[in-house]
Parts: sequence; C-alpha cells; structure tokens
Amino acid sequence: MVTQALFDVDEASPPVALQEAVRHGEIFTRRWVVELILDVVGYTADRDLAGLRLVEPACGQGAFLGPIVERLSRSCRAHGRSLADAAESIGALDLLGGNVELARALVRDRLLADGWEDAEVDTVVQDWVRQGDYLLTADGTAGADFVVGNPPYIRLEDVPDGRMAAYRSACPTMGGRADIYVGFYEIGLRSLKPGGKLGFICADRWMRNQYGRRLRQMVTQRYSMDLVLVMHDVDAFHDQVSAYPAITVIRNGAQGPAIAADSDREFGHVQAQDFLRWVADPRQRTIDATSFHAVRLPHWFPGEDSWPAASPARLAVLEDLSDRFRLLEDETTGTRVGIGVATGADKVFITEQPDLVEEDRLLPLAMVRDTTSGHLLWSGQYLVNPWNNAGGLVDLADYPRLRAYLTRNRATLQKRHIAIKQPERWYKTIDKVDPRLNTRPKLLVPDMKQVIHPVLDEGGLYPHHNLYFVVSDVWDLRVLGGLLLSRVAEAFVEAYAVKMRGGTLRFQAQYLRKIRVPDPAEIDEETGRALAEAFDRRDALAATEAALRAYGLTELPE
Repeated sequence: MVTQALFDVDEASPPVALQEAVRHGEIFTRRWVVELILDVVGYTADRDLAGLRLVEPACGQGAFLGPIVERLSRSCRAHGRSLADAAESIGALDLLGGNVELARALVRDRLLADGWEDAEVDTVVQDWVRQGDYLLTADGTAGADFVVGNPPYIRLEDVPDGRMAAYRSACPTMGGRADIYVGFYEIGLRSLKPGGKLGFICADRWMRNQYGRRLRQMVTQRYSMDLVLVMHDVDAFHDQVSAYPAITVIRNGAQGPAIAADSDREFGHVQAQDFLRWVADPRQRTIDATSFHAVRLPHWFPGEDSWPAASPARLAVLEDLSDRFRLLEDETTGTRVGIGVATGADKVFITEQPDLVEEDRLLPLAMVRDTTSGHLLWSGQYLVNPWNNAGGLVDLADYPRLRAYLTRNRATLQKRHIAIKQPERWYKTIDKVDPRLNTRPKLLVPDMKQVIHPVLDEGGLYPHHNLYFVVSDVWDLRVLGGLLLSRVAEAFVEAYAVKMRGGTLRFQAQYLRKIRVPDPAEIDEETGRALAEAFDRRDALAATEAALRAYGLTELPE
C-alpha cells in the first residue's frame, strides 16, 4: 500500500528535472499500432464499453485516447448508452499539465464531431483526463478491465531523489537501475480486475535483464502472459528511436496458452490486420507471413530467470523440449556445471615454473587457449594452490618455499578486495580449489565463442576461470559432449545469453544450465555412438543430426 507521504509531492507542478525527463521519455505511438493493441486486448466497439473501465496511465497528447474515445462513442451509440453512462469508463492520467490540456481538447473534438452535446462532453472530458503521477496515484486507476498505453521511457536515476524513493516504495518491482516503465507494468497489473488485460507497447528488455527479475516473478506467480509481439525494426512511433519495443498482453488470471510473434520492418497497418485475423482463429497454430511470424505456445516460460529470445518457431521448440526433458544440471545423473578458479591476481597465482614452490602446491591449469583446437593441449601453466584438501588455507609455516614466494608478492595480493575484506587470509584465491576437480573427467567450455565449444579433459587439469566445466556421475562425457556440440544445445544458450559485438556468445554457467538433455539411459546405442564420434571429430553438423534423433526432432527452426 502506498503511504500518504508519497502524495506530498506537488502533482500540479512536478520538479523541473522530472518534467524534462518525462518530455525526453515521451515517444508517440502511430495510430495503427494503437488500434492493434486495442484489438488484441478486446477493447472493441461491438462490446458494451460503457460498462467496462479502461485506464491509460500516461496519456501524453492523446495518441491512445483518440482511438479509445472513438470506439467508446460508437459502442455507446450501438448499445443505446449516453455519455453519462460512460462517466467512469475511462481513466487517463498524465504528469504534465500541458499534455492534459491537449488530450482533453482532442477528446472533446472527437466527441463533438460524433454528434454529442457540449454539456455532456464537457462533463466526461474533465472526469476522463486528469493530471497526476500514475505511479503515486491510488485514486482513479483501480478496478480496470483494460490498462493500455505506451509508458514513458525514463531511467530511474534521471528522476529527482525524493520522487525516486517514492517510486521505489510504491513499486517493489523497480529494483536496481530500472526504467520507470517497470513500475507502470506493476501498478497496471495490480489494478486489473480478474480477467482484465494490460496491453503495452514498451521496451522488452525487462524480459531478460536483471532489473526486470522482480517483474518477471510477479507475472509468473499471478498473471498470464498471453501475447508477445516483438517489433524491434517496425516503424511504430512518430520519432525514430532505439527502444527495442514489443507489444505485450498480460491477463489477470492463471497462465494459459501464449502467442509469441516477431515482425520485420515491413510490418504495418495491412500486416497488422492479417496478424489479427490469425490471432482470432485458434485452429491455426503457426503463421509464416512475409513480414511476421507467430506461433501459439501451450504456456509461457515459467520463472523469474531471463525469458528466452528467439524466433517464434524456435521458441515453440525450446518450450517443447523444456516440457519433455530435464535440465543439464541434474541430481539424478550427478551432473554439475561450474566455473574454473578465479584468483584475483593471475600474475602471482599462475606460473610456468614447475619448481617455483613445493610440488604439491602446484596444480596443472587448463587455460582457454589450451582448448582452441577442440582437443585439450596443455600449455604448461600451473596454479599456485594455497588450499588444502579439507577446503581450508594451508599453513604457510608448513611450506617454506610457498611462504617465501607469496610473501614476496604480499603487497600485490593485499590490494585485492578479497584480501581487504579478510586481511588475515591475504593469500587466498577468490575461489576455493576443489581438490577432486582436477582428477575428474570433465567437459570444458570456453566463456566467449561464436559457437559452443565443449572440449574433453580426461582428468589431470584444473580449469581457469574463463572456462566453465561439466562433470557427471552417469553420462559418457563424449556422448554428452556431442549433445553440447550440437546446434540444439547451442539454441538454448543463444535464446538466453548476452550476444556481444561480432556475434560472440557468453557461454556462462547460468546459460549452460538452461540446456535440456535427454535421459542418458534412453539414448539408443547407435545415436550415442554417433554423438560420441561426432564429438571426437569436432563435427557439429553430425552432432546436430544425432542430437535431433535423441531429442525426437526432425529439424531445428532458425
């Protein structure tokens, strides 16, 4: 609940800094996009709209309000309603007084042009369009059947400190360096009646980045993601912006089937009508039109972790695989994904000298460059290991050569954050060394590559922190390596991972853990042999063909 202190902000005259931020965050939506959103949420003139409530949380100068009022007016005529009957049918807010006046004028003109009397028009216009901060205004926004719009794009740090604190208090999902549109989603969703729908065109970054985690959690736990139409290249706004927009429709109800769609720069009014016709016909599971592609999914992706980004056809395959197969990291098979050792001072802890310190204080270390060929070729690097087999630091008094070496480098080691926090443990590496890991067979995966690149270490090397590892109690690692070498496994990482300049992917543990794999006991002997042989030959195409059989797929859509 928002406390009264939050409303001490003067809504009639918001701070100058916030006014400027709002103006810079205003992006006006093209009419055909507005019409599309109203259609997909079901705000159509054939319904008795006077008996429903629509909220527009940041109405600007009326890009949404114009079509909304036109539909409401037609609905009133068709259902024998007066404007007085629709007095509570619209709740539109804007922070800026100038926008409110322009929006009211637009609404008034549309109603008068449709033949309504001046007196009744003036009454509803004042009620429908008000000045206020949607994120801090409890009145006039609850009990909505629809919440629609294009929320402002403003980084939270661009908001004055007092109001930023109020926003964070009012909107718990607005964590970290969030954009305030996250708060618009939260307040909008909370205001919906059961079965009510929110339809926004907004940046889709919240579906994948860290600051959207709490909002994803909220949606997953209480709402249904009904539709996502990605429009990154579409001319959806009157100004050219790099907003990475998508239309999202979220319903107040249990998660049901979901539509995932993508569009290209040719997507416009005509194509939007084609899309609507497809949406209205549930018998058609997929559509591949010239300017858009869409698929119906049994449900949306669960959880607060990053939601995948891929073509609709590939999303459908990933969802199917997620429903049918277990995660790569799995207690049943004892399969674990981890990262190699980070030292905080590689120049001290990594050496090529095999006699630098006591022999049992050196671990042969696998580096990224050792994996380049696809087969592990050790370059002769060692880790100076300050950890004992019980997981504690060794007593330097027991290792005079190690003590002398580390003492010579003590000034460098003590500058590290880890040593400042724990000065008595100044010679520790950032990560503990697991004494069992260097002897275990494992798959090593370099952090940054354009394609997935698993390499087998049959035992004897400890991975550096730019390498991720996979160990298992059950898997034949050559068979598992063939699965990971395939485009099927890579598709999971592509859908979740951050793609860097030049197309390089980050194969971090959090993304590797998203990969789904068959039960090793259910892979037939021929397929298992094909996977292992493809892995040995570094033949990604053959690995993909065998993986498709293992997953029960005929193809992997692009």
